[in-house]
Amino acid sequence: MGRGRVELKRIENKINRQVTFAKRRNGLLKKAYELSVLCDAEVALIIFSNRGKLYEFCSSSSMIKTLERYQKCNYGAPETNVSTREALELSSQQEYLKLKARYEALQRSQKNLLGEDLGPLSSKELESLERQLDSSLKQIRSTRTQYMVDQLTDLQRKEYLLNEANKTLKQRLMEGYQVNSLQLNPNPEDVGYGQQPTHHPQGDGFFHPLECEPTLQIGYQHDPISVVTAGPSGNNYMTGWLP
Repeated sequence: MGRGRVELKRIENKINRQVTFAKRRNGLLKKAYELSVLCDAEVALIIFSNRGKLYEFCSSSSMIKTLERYQKCNYGAPETNVSTREALELSSQQEYLKLKARYEALQRSQKNLLGEDLGPLSSKELESLERQLDSSLKQIRSTRTQYMVDQLTDLQRKEYLLNEANKTLKQRLMEGYQVNSLQLNPNPEDVGYGQQPTHHPQGDGFFHPLECEPTLQIGYQHDPISVVTAGPSGNNYMTGWLP
């Protein structure tokens, strides 16, 4: 006699419901396992009982990776608000470990560049460090040389501008000096500079040049007949003054 068809509805008897749940759960987990093995498929199965108890099966090594793959295929990149708490904690922990490893690597690299903790490095690592330092040194020297060239060019440009300004000021100063010279010293032809004085004829009574003897004679009249010679007389006697 064959089995009758079971009506699909909630089993009202609690004990029968629990027994049916256990049997069908085990069968479902078995079928999932067989499917993953026979067909080489990635299978993930999650079951929650009416009491909230979790039953799961995953053919891969991590249920989180399978769920992320599922989310990528259906919803794109996994979002934080739809991911589970375990996935978020695991992702945060992995990110923390990556950042920590990177920080430690950067610290070691910095110490090596400063010449510290070189003992654990191998010969190839030391050669790589040496090449890195040489490249950095060349870059620093090139940058410094370019900076000095730019600074020199700027100083030359400023020197040229200062020379041009100096020439302009010097030209203005010379022009101002010439104008002041013309104002202080007008044309000699206008004032008679460089000309001989012109003698105008004057009357006889205006000016006569003095005609006197070598000796000074004061108080007596000149006698045209007797001329007193210069020098002392024989008896050292001088004639008195007569009115």
